[in-house]
Amino acid sequence: MRARGIVAERADSDAPREVSAGGVVVRDGEVLAIVPIKRASDGTRVLALPKGHFDPGETALQAAQREVREETGVETEPVRELGEARYWYRRRGQTIGKSVTFFLFRYRSGDIANHDDEVEEVRWLDLGEAQHTLTHAAEREMVGRALACLEEVRKDR
Repeated sequence: MRARGIVAERADSDAPREVSAGGVVVRDGEVLAIVPIKRASDGTRVLALPKGHFDPGETALQAAQREVREETGVETEPVRELGEARYWYRRRGQTIGKSVTFFLFRYRSGDIANHDDEVEEVRWLDLGEAQHTLTHAAEREMVGRALACLEEVRKDR
């Protein structure tokens, strides 16, 4: 079952579109967050979930797992798809529509110091804290969905 998408705002249907995949990586009540080198349009630092574009031939799950590994330095185990976040952003004066399919992952191994050069910092945040401190509302919603999914799993045990 696919969770319903989140739409941050509406823009022109002729606007360029991007498709990405990302992950909510959990470990002992914490979630991985990144601070990308790239700043927000107003110059502030962004606190985000790892995500990125598809490589040729990749599925959304494969792209999400690879992006998580590259941006955070950790290996993960997929749990389930959380849904799609859709939003708009501006780049070089142009409005871009973006769609990101997020997956819930369990941390398996790795060192967050081994992230790629697109990321300034990787940190573990308390899941509840992440729901309030991630920069983008759509990503905060994905953490909420991850929490709900983890609660379901606990109840089923």
